[in-house]
Amino acid sequence: MAVLLGAAGAGLVFLATRQGWAQVRTTPPRPLPASVVSVTGAALVPYADALVVAGLATLAAVLASRRLLRRLTGALLAVIGAGLAVSAFTLSAATAISAATATASPETAAAGSVMAGSDPAAAAVPDVADAAPHVTFAAAGWQALVVAGAIAMICAGALVIWRAGQMAVMSGRYDAPASRPPGVIPATVPGGAAVPGGAAQPPPDSASMWEALSRGDDPT
Repeated sequence: MAVLLGAAGAGLVFLATRQGWAQVRTTPPRPLPASVVSVTGAALVPYADALVVAGLATLAAVLASRRLLRRLTGALLAVIGAGLAVSAFTLSAATAISAATATASPETAAAGSVMAGSDPAAAAVPDVADAAPHVTFAAAGWQALVVAGAIAMICAGALVIWRAGQMAVMSGRYDAPASRPPGVIPATVPGGAAVPGGAAQPPPDSASMWEALSRGDDPT
């Protein structure tokens, strides 16, 4: 449940940041056409994608960890969610203009000048140098979706911290022999060799080797 909740929250944030959060409109002197550029949330908050990826990696770490390390991983997931919630409100007109300028390319400009004509909605490159651009934000709904996804990630992290001791862990059956508890001796040893602290074992057949694998022993 915690992993699914965190993954759903990260997915909501990723979906919301792919939408248009702002429009940068530039009206240069005539006869140049006006231009309108849509700026996505990912462009306005460039580190949001990195936080989403970090959150998903943290969820993978939750599956692979246990005890104290798992609680620390849950705390990290909650911190990442809080950072995403705060990032949704770090918008500014200067950032939108910079993102719109970075999005524009010479190829886009050429296409706009030839194909768009004087259509103000089709021009793709803001003429920031010759005219003051005007920024219009329309991100309230997408910001709310980012906050909802971030809250889901925070709740997932809190759930991991709270229930880390009761959550299932990955099996240690095939851990290295050095990590076995003292006194645990494999029941089957190839070649009939004597086991320290135990009696000599007969050479294994194929059935006993499979049984040893089922117990977590390495018959090789």
